[in-house]
Amino acid sequence: MQFEEFDSLIADTASARATPAAAASPLVRLQYLVDNTPAIIYCTVPSGDFKMTFVSNNAYNVLGYRPEQMVADPNFWFDHIHPEDAPNIFSSLALVFTEGQRAYEYRFRIHDGSYLWMHDTLRLIRDEHGAPLEVIGSLTDITERKRMEEDLQAKGVEQQQLIAELRNAHEQLLQSEKMASIGQLAAGIAHEINNPVGFVNSNMGSLKNYVGTLLQVIDQYEQAAAPHPALAAQLAALRRQADLEFLRDDVTDLVRESMDGLKRVKDIVQALKDFSHVGETEWQVADLHHGLDSTLNIVSNEIKYKARVEKRYGVLPPVTCLASQLNQVFMNLLVNAAHALREQGVITIRTGLEAGPGGPKDHWVFVEIGDNGVGIAPENLNRIFEPFFTTKPVGSGTGLGLSLSYGIVNRHGGRIEVASVLGQGTRFTVHLPVHPPGAEAKG
Repeated sequence: MQFEEFDSLIADTASARATPAAAASPLVRLQYLVDNTPAIIYCTVPSGDFKMTFVSNNAYNVLGYRPEQMVADPNFWFDHIHPEDAPNIFSSLALVFTEGQRAYEYRFRIHDGSYLWMHDTLRLIRDEHGAPLEVIGSLTDITERKRMEEDLQAKGVEQQQLIAELRNAHEQLLQSEKMASIGQLAAGIAHEINNPVGFVNSNMGSLKNYVGTLLQVIDQYEQAAAPHPALAAQLAALRRQADLEFLRDDVTDLVRESMDGLKRVKDIVQALKDFSHVGETEWQVADLHHGLDSTLNIVSNEIKYKARVEKRYGVLPPVTCLASQLNQVFMNLLVNAAHALREQGVITIRTGLEAGPGGPKDHWVFVEIGDNGVGIAPENLNRIFEPFFTTKPVGSGTGLGLSLSYGIVNRHGGRIEVASVLGQGTRFTVHLPVHPPGAEAKG
């Protein structure tokens, strides 16, 4: 739409309007500048409906609408603002009458039905008495700027994701180095403990036999003295004085408990050896679901009175692995899950396939064992795989189960992850390559 004051002038000076010269009429030059500025200039009535009274001709080039079309429709501006952007504008538009100026960024529907991002600045014009005269607006297409901002934001998100991945990779590397060092320490400790435990165990076996022999000799002495009342009375007095009945029971219990304690030490040493990669078995192609079911049968007494087991098995290919050692991992995780339950709870076993970019040879599988038990404190999550670290009461656990599991999974070229929330439960996820690097399956 043109300035009404010089409609006839513009019609008579078309050539001047196309290429205004320095000597052209100021009104003609003004019309030319308004029509060719990047911003669409418009005016509205100074009332709540904001009906347009003037729109510069360049609206057609930017929006595809004729100025007269925009002026003729009293709701044109409102009807073309994106529905998601309109509420924010409408709720604050009246502030232009108190603040004198408002600026908005919103999407505006153009002639082909698509939307452009526009920057809109509205300014209230008052007459010499301070009464509102009209509202002048300036619409500028900022679509390209918005697109660049979105691209930058997407790149920023991508960079944050890369930083997070690098941080996770760094933490995993540190964890691997720490566990390797601890593994070497564990091997040394196991070797040093194994020798004295071996001869103490042998001595305790001999002591058990000796005690049994001595008790038999005492019984034979009493039998031999039975025909001689004086000697039998003397032996009976000695029996009472030494409290032989108590000694007989107690020495047997002491030897038995000592043997049990030595067996526990031997089990700990064996676990340390296993953790430090001693005594590996042969690689084989195995069905992990079969291993899980077998392990559930073994630990059924630990679980059946405390938990309901929910199996959510996916479709898994055969996996090249050290099957017996993976079953040890599953057993440790299942027993830990049962111990984490306060009362009757749920243990969930979920499995699935993780497709790799290099085809079937690059696939991974996962086994997730979760519970709805007490959870693990955040400050302990980074320590749970360390040997001898345990959150159980003293005497209730050695703290080697998870460290052993970590070593086994690491030996398979996999990783084990843990997520836990106090009071809600814990979830361990074992990720394994279908074909571990360097593994050669037998049979």
